[in-house]
Amino acid sequence: MNKKRKSQWSQTLQVHVQNQKSLYIFVTVLFMMGVIFGAVIVNTLDPEQKEGLINYLSYFFRGLEQNSIAEPEMAFQHALGDHLKTVGLMWILGLSVIGIPVLLVFIFLKGLVIGFTVGFLVSQLSWKGLWFAFVSVVPQNLLVIPAIIIVSVAGIHFSMLLVRNRLIHHRGTIYPQFVSFSILVTGMAAILLLSAIFVAYVSPHLMRHAIPTVGFLTLHAAYN
Repeated sequence: MNKKRKSQWSQTLQVHVQNQKSLYIFVTVLFMMGVIFGAVIVNTLDPEQKEGLINYLSYFFRGLEQNSIAEPEMAFQHALGDHLKTVGLMWILGLSVIGIPVLLVFIFLKGLVIGFTVGFLVSQLSWKGLWFAFVSVVPQNLLVIPAIIIVSVAGIHFSMLLVRNRLIHHRGTIYPQFVSFSILVTGMAAILLLSAIFVAYVSPHLMRHAIPTVGFLTLHAAYN
């Protein structure tokens, strides 16, 4: 029974992606534009802003080395709470007529944050920064980014359907589409649950092992 449900879920997701292929391409390109823009912003920071970020990173590195960061349970609760708030907000936006532009802005900003984070690490630590970004940023985002993009596309599609059915054609119920959208969001929330587990219990160990390669003192040396 579980295998059958998984197969049905996989088929449903494949059909959804195939039917919204052009929208997925558009949203993915928008996300990549955000990543590029975030990396470019790094070069516009003034020395005081860079120094503040460097001090924060040094403090974070020191906390990792001394194993004084948040307990895994607390980190899991924060990560899961943030993910559920994000997915819940995107679900609500998908149910509203004004949700389309907000969802697009959200995707762009998500890419911008990731691009800025990776860009800043690389600008200050060169290949060491790229390695640390690969260890600390990439793994969980391999789950988060696809899930967020899927929820965004589903929300945009449902919002467009809502506009057509309610404001233009005045057709009948769209309850089946609402149920499908909600189920899809729930499935992506489950994926984000896995991401929260990874962030809390696996990612700190990966970053801690990467610190000897990076070294937080390198930040000050690079800045000075």
